[in-house]
Amino acid sequence: MIKDKTLEELFLAQKPKFDDKADFMASLTKRLDAVEYVKQHQEATICRYKMAIAAAFVVGIISGAVTIAVLLSTPSNVPLFTFKVQAGWLLWFIDNSRIIAATALALIMSLGIISVFNNVQEIMSMRTHIKDSAFNAKNE
Repeated sequence: MIKDKTLEELFLAQKPKFDDKADFMASLTKRLDAVEYVKQHQEATICRYKMAIAAAFVVGIISGAVTIAVLLSTPSNVPLFTFKVQAGWLLWFIDNSRIIAATALALIMSLGIISVFNNVQEIMSMRTHIKDSAFNAKNE
């Protein structure tokens, strides 16, 4: 990489002068606190993302296992639903009733498990919010 002499001379020529060390330190501390806050926020966000990935994995395993168990426990040549009508789309529905039922079962289980996880996370966030507000009220 070729060094740019003019740019290097420009940076070397700049000699910052600090008139008041206390103001500089206060400003520096304020900026470092802001950086620390952003860092903590990013770490918490990454932790939430990891928990969401783990929850999605668990939901997939559970719903897949239950769906496979249901599919394997029912006879393959007997449709789940029967209609006494000979319409074209109803015949298709009867032929594919096992796949449709398995898909619906997996979707319902996934939605149920996701809602349970969301409720648990909301309760946990409410707990921390209540603890934080009680701590702040105590210190004031």
